[in-house]
Amino acid sequence: MGAGTWESHHAITTLLFRYAECVDLADFDGLAELFAHGRLRSTAAAESGEGMRGPALARFYAATNRVHADGTLRTRHLTTNVRVDIDEDAGTATARSYYLVLQATEKLPFQPIVAGRYEDRFERADGVWRFTERLVHVDQMGDLSEHLSFDLSSGDVRYADVVPPKG
Repeated sequence: MGAGTWESHHAITTLLFRYAECVDLADFDGLAELFAHGRLRSTAAAESGEGMRGPALARFYAATNRVHADGTLRTRHLTTNVRVDIDEDAGTATARSYYLVLQATEKLPFQPIVAGRYEDRFERADGVWRFTERLVHVDQMGDLSEHLSFDLSSGDVRYADVVPPKG
């Protein structure tokens, strides 16, 4: 793995930043598109081994994130300290980065609410880079009461417990 081309590096970091934008804007369909071919796992989820992808991921985010009156989560997901390693010949890449989520609502003053790390894997298919996996490490938590509909600190979040069955 190496530095890769500027175009590949740009495409991959754009995916990282697009994820943050989709979450902040409550664009859960956009998240489903980002992870149509990849899975998202978290160290805070009991089922992190398999992870979620596509429409199941969108349903999970819609069921667990508090969307406020302005149609957003009232958050800013910041992605920093990005390190990307690209194997141009194999069409694969990895990235490691930090994240910090800030939030302000009518009830909550502007403050950090959660921080951690992302470990990402990517592949290039038909000339386009896409996520194959994102592992979310939750390292520090603040007041998440205005952000999530469940207690993230329990560490055993289960999809079936927070997403209503399709009916």
